[in-house]
Amino acid sequence: MRIKRSVNALKKRRKIMRLSKGYFGSKSKLYRVAREAVMKSLMYAYIGRRLRKRDFRKLWIARINAAARINGLSYSKFMFGLKTAGITLNRKMLADIAVKDDAAFRELTETAKKAIVR
Repeated sequence: MRIKRSVNALKKRRKIMRLSKGYFGSKSKLYRVAREAVMKSLMYAYIGRRLRKRDFRKLWIARINAAARINGLSYSKFMFGLKTAGITLNRKMLADIAVKDDAAFRELTETAKKAIVR
């Protein structure tokens, strides 16, 4: 006896059509076009999840650099000073401190300067 595909094929098509809901024109109406659009968008989403991590790291570094230069240090010297002082704060937290709490960041730069001099 042969296997009929109707139920599984319909489920497969329905899944693609559900994912393509909201796309413009044929991409949300026709299965073959929708399938291509969904595959492409899933690929872009996968790539985007990796790019987001790089983009945020760049943003944090730019913010730390700007705040460090206001306090008389370059980014690299600031990070080196923190490392030699034994302060292990990640870039996300440092950028947050740089934006929200000037006094605390000034103290961190002073600590970094003292650690570099030694």
